[in-house]
Amino acid sequence: MECISVFDMLKIGIGPSSSHTLGPWRAAERWIQELKHANKFEKVEKIAVDLYGSLSLTGKGHATDYAIMLGLNGANPETIPTEQISEIIKNIENTNTLSFNNEKTLGFIPKTDIIFNKRFLPFHANGLKFSAICNGKKTTSTFYSIGGGFVVKEERKNSKRNFEIKCSFPYPIDKGSELLQFCNTLNKPISEVVLENEKSIREETDIDLELKRIWNTMLDSMYTGCHTEGNLPGGLNVRRRAFDIHQNLKGSIEYNNPIEWIYAIRDTEVKFRQILKWVSCFALAVNEVNASLGRVVTAPTNGSAGVIPSVLMYYLVIENHDGDFEDIKRFLLVAGEIGSIFKKGATISAAMGGCQAEIGVSSAMAAGALCELLGGTPEQVLMAAEIAMEHHLGLTCDPIGGLVQIPCIERNAMGAIKAINAAELALDTSPENVKVPLDKVVNTMWETAKDMHSKYKETSEGGLAVGVYLSDC
Repeated sequence: MECISVFDMLKIGIGPSSSHTLGPWRAAERWIQELKHANKFEKVEKIAVDLYGSLSLTGKGHATDYAIMLGLNGANPETIPTEQISEIIKNIENTNTLSFNNEKTLGFIPKTDIIFNKRFLPFHANGLKFSAICNGKKTTSTFYSIGGGFVVKEERKNSKRNFEIKCSFPYPIDKGSELLQFCNTLNKPISEVVLENEKSIREETDIDLELKRIWNTMLDSMYTGCHTEGNLPGGLNVRRRAFDIHQNLKGSIEYNNPIEWIYAIRDTEVKFRQILKWVSCFALAVNEVNASLGRVVTAPTNGSAGVIPSVLMYYLVIENHDGDFEDIKRFLLVAGEIGSIFKKGATISAAMGGCQAEIGVSSAMAAGALCELLGGTPEQVLMAAEIAMEHHLGLTCDPIGGLVQIPCIERNAMGAIKAINAAELALDTSPENVKVPLDKVVNTMWETAKDMHSKYKETSEGGLAVGVYLSDC
């Protein structure tokens, strides 16, 4: 049984894509470690990278080439000052050299040493192969970015999915039914069962510190997005809307930092239309930061990073003015567990399952987490997650121009609103009236993913990506 930590589902990284940016970045880091363990790093004379499938077809729009260069250069996506990214990339392109792992200078021409292959590798839609010449001999290593920043190597033949994370949780969970069984046996809510699993691999003080770091990153991305004006990079000239919406909503409230900002919003009179606008504003803000190579939390992916923080923010500033870190902790624990159930039973990769695997999963995660905070039972929490996903089934991934902008940014706002609605519907429904268990919708999502044509899976070869001309934008 596979054990996935909450911190595997909620990762801090650079936008715009967990599978196309964070994954390749981490793959570059892993390849460097492979070379070091094989005592080949110091012998490297030349390097190159081949991209396959979705990584090739939409890699430019997703900054895959940038991520690879940054990873090869030794930068850390969790800590690199985002304002340095363009400077590092420009230096590599201007000098045709990079500082390999920030240790040795190598010749590197991005236009020829990063090769965009149109074909797909059989194991997964997001494949990349690193090559190095060491003392005149070529060595290669192939990785797959399987969504949410997860990176694997093909180790089992004829396997549909490959898992790299193994551990021993006291309450191992693959399915929603197993999670409910533990909740009933232990008489604990979902968040406490998940916490017990996390405590088996790290101290609770460390869990709290990491959850605070995740929440602070989410809050910072919302704050930054709401206070940054202008157009997004990439050529579509998409105007940042969070800034304008926020300016209209906030009126004359005063604050000096993100924490004061939360309390200032709490003090405003909020009606239904304003609630919709605030939630949408928070979601748009995060994904506008993501689209501009800013730092966000994959939740469970970068393309869907705005759903969970915006729904949690909704709870803190609108539903419960007494909300504190314990609420944030419970929310993130539940969200992470629901996300792991989808990853184990289906996929969180748009290249494998379309946007249902990203926005659909994030909406389900947020719905379930919100439901617990609003007093829902474990059965109602999973019902909320099921409702949210049920109404995202079949959602395609068809980014215009290969950029994580249209329709991706708006979809986060829609996913957040659906999550809130799903939580409320679940709270008003008795568990014995459930017709569609969570595990059934997870399986249905996976079957839908397998039936979906490849052109609707993050290739920009179908849907809006071809239905709207770039000149129209």
